[in-house]
Amino acid sequence: MSPEEIVTVLKEAFGERIVGAEFQTAHPRVEVKADAWPDVAAFLRNDKRLGFNFLRCISAVDMLEDDQFIAIYDLDALDGAPHSKSLWTRRQTMTVHVRVPRENPHIPSVADVWNAADWHEREAFDMMGIVFDDHPDSVEGPEGRHPRRILCPDDWEGFPLRKDYVFPMEYHGIPAVTEYGQTRPVH
Repeated sequence: MSPEEIVTVLKEAFGERIVGAEFQTAHPRVEVKADAWPDVAAFLRNDKRLGFNFLRCISAVDMLEDDQFIAIYDLDALDGAPHSKSLWTRRQTMTVHVRVPRENPHIPSVADVWNAADWHEREAFDMMGIVFDDHPDSVEGPEGRHPRRILCPDDWEGFPLRKDYVFPMEYHGIPAVTEYGQTRPVH
């Protein structure tokens, strides 16, 4: 199916919960409301016409000027036989965007739809601070329940890939020298 046909199927099934699409790009995409995302994700995987059985990646983008984050889900529909020696083939691909406000960003987890979402959602939380509600590997923190960090230590403050992140001058007494020979870095 073409990206246009995929979006038509989604709009027929979900109506206004599909909020936009872009086809004139190397990375065709559809935009979904955050609260609709788990239902749309399950549909994308389970509908026989679509069959998006592989979540390749989740990327998070800080849209500081728009006061939003975008979670970008790259999906593939692969054909092949499990435990076969033959190669899997990509039948179709699609990208899904889910936008949330920077202030208190929450997206429902889809780790129950695609197992790969488990670590990808943890990384998006760790680096950007997007909370994936009902994530299977969540912990309680000062700000509430959120996915467990995967790259930074549990006591790390802030989210290093946010555009307004201020790099700490030290961590547990360890100086954060970022330039060789510079003893008093200013970030």
